[in-house]
Amino acid sequence: MTVRVRLFAGLRERAGWSEREVDAATVADVWGALGLGDEPAGLLYAVNKAYAERDRLLADGDEVALIPPVSGGAFLLSDEPLSLDRAVDEVRDERAGAIATFTGTTRIESRGRAVEHLDYEAYEGMAEVAMAEIAESLHARYELCAIAIHHRVGRVGIGDTSVVIAVSAPHRVDALAACKDAIDTLKERVPLWKKEVYDGGEEWIGRGS
Repeated sequence: MTVRVRLFAGLRERAGWSEREVDAATVADVWGALGLGDEPAGLLYAVNKAYAERDRLLADGDEVALIPPVSGGAFLLSDEPLSLDRAVDEVRDERAGAIATFTGTTRIESRGRAVEHLDYEAYEGMAEVAMAEIAESLHARYELCAIAIHHRVGRVGIGDTSVVIAVSAPHRVDALAACKDAIDTLKERVPLWKKEVYDGGEEWIGRGS
C-alpha cells in the first residue's frame, strides 16, 4: 500500500523533509520504510488524523503522521505509588527559577459519605496522549521549561497520592499558573474515571480526580 507520511518538529528536521510517500502494509511498517535509523522512544502514530496502534492495517492513500513526544517532562500512568520527587527531578532545568507542584490525595469524605478507597481506570495510550497535549498547550501559553504529569490507576487508599504535577519555568508566575491550569484541564480532558467505594456502595464519578 502506498501511504503519505508526514513528519513534525524534531523528526522533520532530522529527516530534512515533511511529507513523503512510502509503501507500508501496517503502521508498524512505516518507520522502517523511512530509513531514519532507530525509532525514537515514545513515538506516536496517527492515521487520517486519528491516533492509531502499530498493528493498524493501511490502505492506499492513507495519511500517516509520526508524532514525536512533547519535549520536556513526562506523562505517566502507574499502578504503583507516585513520587513527587521523581516528577520534580523530571522537570529540573538550569533555566528554571521556579518549580511549582501539585499533589492530589484521597480524602476520607466525599459528598457526605465516608470513602473507603478509590479505583481509577484509564484509557491507556490515549490518556498519556491527552496529558502530552495539555503540556503542549501550556507551553504555548506560558514561558515554561518542562511539565510532568503522573496519575495513579487501580486502587488508591485514603491519604494516598492519586496525581502529581510538576512544572518548571524561568519565573514563578508562569510556573504557578501553568500548574493550576494543568490539574484543571486534566480533569476535563484526560480519559480517566474514578470510582468512589463506600461502606455498602460505590459510584463512578466520570473523568478527573
